[in-house]
Amino acid sequence: MATLEGIVEATLAGMGIELVDARVSGGGRFLAIFIDRPGGITVDHCADVSRHLSRVLEVEGIDYDRLEVSSPGLDRPLRKAADFVRFAGSNVDVRMRTPDASGRRRFTGLLRGAQDGVATLEMEGCEVALDLNDIDRARLVPDPPGKSRAWTEGKKR
Repeated sequence: MATLEGIVEATLAGMGIELVDARVSGGGRFLAIFIDRPGGITVDHCADVSRHLSRVLEVEGIDYDRLEVSSPGLDRPLRKAADFVRFAGSNVDVRMRTPDASGRRRFTGLLRGAQDGVATLEMEGCEVALDLNDIDRARLVPDPPGKSRAWTEGKKR
């Protein structure tokens, strides 16, 4: 049997939407699905995905009480290598699993991109290379009011 995340990811791919995160709680009774796409997510996207997933999950025999579909928000998590490429030029907050030589585990700065399994951040006037496999969590840092973020794929600041 396929995993919930695999089923949801395959379903969303056919709709041109990316799965950002899938969370299960309440003993598997509550499913929270976070979605995104270049250009952003609207309430209508969430409603369409919810209706479509309800049917797919029923066919797949996945029993649940409540399904919630939403945008990941302005502080969107970065999980895949492609996320670190797509959001190059954005401010990020990264927490590593293991500390660096100085004991530091948390890095906040301007994401320059990712290549060959390494994300590059500009912070405090220098560049820092972070192993993608050692990242515990990474999130976008929302821009201050009055500044806009380039959300479309391929568009950099």
